Amino acid sequence: MDITPSLDRHFPRFRHHDPLVPVWCVTPRAGRYTHRFFDTSPISPSGRYLGVLRLPFEDRLPSPGDVADVACVDLETGDETVLATTRGWEHQLGANLNWGHSDHELFFNDVDPSTWTPFAWKVDALTGRRMRLGGTVYHASPNGRWLISANLALTAKTQRGYGVVLPDIALPSQRVGPVDDEGFWITDTRSGERRLLLSIKAILDTAAANASPVRFDTVAPADTPERCEITGFHGKFNPQGDALMLSLRWFRARERAGWDMFQTDYEAVRFAWITLRIDPETAVPDLGTLRCATGPDLWQHPGHHATWFPDGRRISQNLALPAVTRDDRLRFVEVNTDGSGLRIIPGTEHLAGSGHPTLHPDGCHLLTDTYVNEPTAFGDGTVPLRWIDLRSGNEQCLARINALNPAVKIHQALRCDPHPAWDRSWRFVVFNGMDGDTRRVYVADMSSLLV
Repeated sequence: MDITPSLDRHFPRFRHHDPLVPVWCVTPRAGRYTHRFFDTSPISPSGRYLGVLRLPFEDRLPSPGDVADVACVDLETGDETVLATTRGWEHQLGANLNWGHSDHELFFNDVDPSTWTPFAWKVDALTGRRMRLGGTVYHASPNGRWLISANLALTAKTQRGYGVVLPDIALPSQRVGPVDDEGFWITDTRSGERRLLLSIKAILDTAAANASPVRFDTVAPADTPERCEITGFHGKFNPQGDALMLSLRWFRARERAGWDMFQTDYEAVRFAWITLRIDPETAVPDLGTLRCATGPDLWQHPGHHATWFPDGRRISQNLALPAVTRDDRLRFVEVNTDGSGLRIIPGTEHLAGSGHPTLHPDGCHLLTDTYVNEPTAFGDGTVPLRWIDLRSGNEQCLARINALNPAVKIHQALRCDPHPAWDRSWRFVVFNGMDGDTRRVYVADMSSLLV
């Protein structure tokens, strides 16, 4: 649906620094709003509704039991509705709001304070009816049938901001080595039942059996899986729903359990991306296809923010390739799911990678943002939304937005990342930005650049 007339009627235009395309602030009444991430559409399948989280504060990390609002903005009428409250959120991905197959399926995380158990809700954005599910949500399958998630209580092992917050007494105890009862969980959104899809041990054993091992000794030769705390982090369905990419993170175990390692000892953390096929109807994994697409030998250079190409068979990411480029600058890189075909994305060889890149299905354009401390930022807290034509190599600034939350000096998890995310029509882009000292959510109409 074309929501631009309604956007003009109900929401103020964003005009700072003369954006290249029309941009509207769709959370103008109050601040502290954020959408989820760059790999999910915060706009509903019909194109009418925007799912966002309203944070209770922006100047400190959440404590166990702090409550945020799950809100729905009607982009046609301008109305805003609070659908629910939640205790299952952090500042970077909110409560992991994901739309399902229709506007009647919006998934988000919560925590039961009587038991400190994390779980997900399925809520009907039109009626408010909801169903409690047995597992949590990191990413929903395109058909809305399945939720993939690692243990969101463990994401803070390496990085705050992406999971849920529990009191110390409810946190899992230290687990060292490749465990067989923790990993990535799948939840059936019809029955609500949760099951362990792949344990950490199964991932490592299967990758080795498939001649695609996850190497622990590439960066730190003395490391072995048995010496490390290993956790799952991101889990993402491809756009076709028939493949998954799963990220493992690990670090050498210490005398006491490690927590928030990005903040305390970032250099100690190692990464790997795992891919495999999965049946979209039954969620049965095809273990014969499990591969390590990129391991710590590549991520150490460094790299970040992998996601699916629209074709669901390749992965895009920011990655330095010093063996190829003779420098350590981040580049926009692609790789096949089995680790083959690693190369700089054609048309971007002369450009620095940054932020959260996605490829448009037209095959001709790349969209990304920039962290405030990356070389492609403006240096004053504002950052560009970068629009790159892969045919010509030409780069344009779609919009220059403020992304500096002053509270970031307290903890990096409080930063305001734009996370530019496409809607399902691939016409509109949703992103976060700072308006003074508070966060707002914006929508850009990209149609003039997609002709």
